[in-house]
Amino acid sequence: MTSIRLMVDKLRSGNVPFLRELYGEDSEVLKQQYVDYLNLIGEFQELYPHETAGLFSSPGRTEIGGNHTDHNHGRVLAGAVNLDNIAIAAVNHSNLIQIKSAGYPQFSVDLTSLEVNPDEQFTSAALVRGICARLKQLGYQIGGFDACITGRVPKGSGLSSSASFEVLIGAIVSELFNDGKLDAVENAIVGQYAENHYFGKPCGLMDQTACSVGGLISIDFKEPANPVVQKVDFNFIDTGYALVITDTGGSHADLNDEYASLPIEMKSVASQLGSNFLREVSLDDIVTAIPQIREKVGDRALLRSYHFQQDNQRVSEQVKALESDNFDLFLQMVIESGYSSFMYNQNIYPVSNVAEQGLSLGLALSEMVLKGRGAWRVHGGGFAGTIQAFVPADLLNKYVTTLEHVFGSGTCHKLFIRSKGTCRIEI
Repeated sequence: MTSIRLMVDKLRSGNVPFLRELYGEDSEVLKQQYVDYLNLIGEFQELYPHETAGLFSSPGRTEIGGNHTDHNHGRVLAGAVNLDNIAIAAVNHSNLIQIKSAGYPQFSVDLTSLEVNPDEQFTSAALVRGICARLKQLGYQIGGFDACITGRVPKGSGLSSSASFEVLIGAIVSELFNDGKLDAVENAIVGQYAENHYFGKPCGLMDQTACSVGGLISIDFKEPANPVVQKVDFNFIDTGYALVITDTGGSHADLNDEYASLPIEMKSVASQLGSNFLREVSLDDIVTAIPQIREKVGDRALLRSYHFQQDNQRVSEQVKALESDNFDLFLQMVIESGYSSFMYNQNIYPVSNVAEQGLSLGLALSEMVLKGRGAWRVHGGGFAGTIQAFVPADLLNKYVTTLEHVFGSGTCHKLFIRSKGTCRIEI
């Protein structure tokens, strides 16, 4: 760990080169990052009596390819972004973990009990307890620590604030008690375990993996217990494009049935073909069987299975395009993926409320500004919330102005893909 006094001196001097790897070269952005870290350290010093500690950063993530493919053992393309959660933490030589997150009351987790606590369901305490329980099961050391966390991945942005938090906790435990030995992918799997079994949400593994590993990655979930993670060798910053995530509004409440229908319908098609998941069948298999299974599964399920097959293959082609430095072809496939989500996967607006179509409107405006120059698609689960766009620098102001004119000031988040995943800050 590092002397807190040294941390403060280095940050005040503006001399922490590591931060450029996380936040880029924009001097104003870096200046704000230094201020944020100093404020975080100040809060920590007011609450906890430590002379040494560690600083940590965990990025949000964006899904770039493979919309709703992971739950049927497909491929996805994802990236870590420069909006992150940051933390300062120190060992407190007890069995108690104490965490103060910005904007929330301090909470604690007593490690003398690592069983699921039903009263903690859907809370951060449940995630922390679940992560520690799983790490102990896997043979890692755990222990009490004090931490302050500033959550800078906007909730509801589709950038996976919860997954970022989970792997941040995993990294803290790894560094404080295990000499940083926890592998990034294993950290992601531990975070997913905690979310599934302690928090109470049956999530996939894409979000945690993208946050933990960093950079652009493809993930193949053919064997979900052992996902194949491949770093994509591509420097996004050099393209001159910004990645813009826009919050189009709309509530995610009452959408559980919509989200659940996607894997259920896809798996119903696979089941009719004698398999459990669409990854196990081919598009030819599906097309051949349509006359026999159409009435059993319904047309929407067939369309969604078509989307899966196409988007799953498209991920491999997107990776090849990026690695061969064919960014224009990559952008075209982003658009194709977006059209497929709209027409075939049908996760752009809920059938129960066709009058409210924020995603559709945002996509239409994006096409109006970017057609022939950029790319646009739904971001994440769909039905409400966010869209994604790749915007050339000379159109960035026009794009943001157009979208924020409709959805409100501050709804556009201008991002880039950062190379590092969840990590300890090197001072």
